[in-house]
Order: sequence, then C-alpha cells, then structure tokens
Amino acid sequence: MPFTHHSHSGQFCPGHAKNSLEEVIETAIAKKMQLFCLTEHMPRHEQDFYPEEIEGGDTEAGLVANEAAFFAEASRLRDKYADRIRILIGFEIDWIRPESLALIQASLARLPFEFFVGSVHHVHTVPIDYDREMYLKAREIAGGTDERLFEDYFDNQLDMLQKLRPLVVGHLDLIRLKSDDPERSFTLWPGVWQKICRNVDYIVQYGGLVELNSAALRKGMSEPYPKAEICKVRKEILARGGRFCLSDDSHGVDQVGLNFHRVVDFLDTVGIKTLHHLQLADATSQSAVIDSRFPRTEICSTSVEELRKMAFFTASA
Repeated sequence: MPFTHHSHSGQFCPGHAKNSLEEVIETAIAKKMQLFCLTEHMPRHEQDFYPEEIEGGDTEAGLVANEAAFFAEASRLRDKYADRIRILIGFEIDWIRPESLALIQASLARLPFEFFVGSVHHVHTVPIDYDREMYLKAREIAGGTDERLFEDYFDNQLDMLQKLRPLVVGHLDLIRLKSDDPERSFTLWPGVWQKICRNVDYIVQYGGLVELNSAALRKGMSEPYPKAEICKVRKEILARGGRFCLSDDSHGVDQVGLNFHRVVDFLDTVGIKTLHHLQLADATSQSAVIDSRFPRTEICSTSVEELRKMAFFTASA
C-alpha cells in the first residue's frame, strides 16, 4: 500500500519543516495514502541544539513539552481521520552520544509510542546532514577524509542498532549527503563496505526494516537511501534475508509521497518484489508480538505488483 514510516511537520519540527500536522495528514489522505506514520524528532540535550533552536530560545524542557503536545495532537488526528487513513505514532531518534540512550528511554517511558525510527545524524557529536560546514568539521575530527568519516558513521550506527534495535532503520547511508561525491560506490572503500555489510547483517538478525527513503531524490541524488548496491539481489540486504519499508521523510505537504513513483521503479532495478509496513493489531489479530516495547505493532507485507495497482499510483499516473 502507499505508506510512509517517516514524516515531520512544521508544527512540531519548526526549524526545518513546515505546515501543521493536520495539513500533512489531510494531504496524505488526498493523495490516497492508506498508512501514515508520524515521527517527529525526540528531545535532545541543549548542547546538541541546532542553530535555529538556539536562536529561538528553545530549552530541553521545551522540547519535552513539544513531544507531549505532538503525541496529544497525533492521537486527536488519528481519531478524527480513523475512517480515512491509518496512522501510527512514533518518533525519530537522534543517536549522538552515550547519553542519547537515556533520552530515548525517557521518551518511551513518558508516552505509549508505537515504534521509532532509528537514525544517526551526528558523528563525533557533530551533525553530518545539516550543512556542508558542519560536515567538514565532523570529517576533520574523523581524520580528514570522507572514507574515515564514513567508517566512523557506520560504527556509530552499529552502536545505535545494538543498543536499540529499532523496528525501522532510517536513511541507512545518510552520510553520503554532504560528502564530496554522494554517488560514489561504497565498494571502493573496503573498510567502509565491510562495516555496511556488518550493519546489514545485524539488522537482518534482529528483524528490523530498512527504509527506502525517497528524500535522497529530492536532495539531488540519483537513488534513494540506501543506494542500489546495498539493496541488490545476490548482494547485501536482499541476499541476507532483509526487509524493506517505504518512507518519504516528508517535511511538509509538498513532500508527502514525493518521488514514490521513482522509488517503485528503483525497486525493479534492484530486484525488490515485496515491501513491508507496520500496522496496529486489532482485537482479532493472531500475530506474535515482534517487540515487547510495542505490543500492538505488527509487520505486514505487500507485493510490489499489488502496490502499483493501488490508488496512490493509479490516481496520479
């Protein structure tokens, strides 16, 4: 089905998103999407605030209050639109430093979230996808080359995976966004490629979903996250028995479902025949609990062939 497991709104992520949460959901409905996951960012320590948060006078307490307000509004909107779209309420993590674990656990303890997206946006505590200047700062700390920074990124990602086992792994190869050559093959750096394969093995081992994130396309890259070489049949994720889900990583109404047609064409080139998605179990569900932290959340699948026949694609063809 047309779905996304990763989204943001200007209402609760005002620094780099736009539009209200309700406007985002109404857009998803208008585009015939059937499942929409809400995943605003988790609270962070003040030392990890972005420039616009510092300039806006945000505080840690303010981010915690924002999280609570997000959950309340998401719950209200889920009830309001229950007959038109299915909604899951989660959040996107920021794995920055060892203390990140306590912050994530605090979010899970405060509110009954139904999943979270496991993402890494920092290396050596420096954002690597915010702008080129910060990327270069992180690269210098790592040793001065993209190769060294990539290795540190995937080590940081493994630490996150081992500590948290997220149901959805966000933009697995985000590190390439601000690099010297975002299209460069990872296989040209054997140490980097080994770490990618190691991380993929771990995701498959615990049963996580790797998101196919269309945001890379709107940011000028030729392939979604992760690149085809990570996905291809007889290579990494598929060969290891891994599973994929679909995300737009939207930051406003103009990005809801954006480039999903291109991602579906990409599925054919890499040999992906089935996509998976999360949903909430109803009272009659016989599915086993996949994660004790989220007792109502289950994983389902649909074929790419059936996906192409659904209203999101046929209505906008």
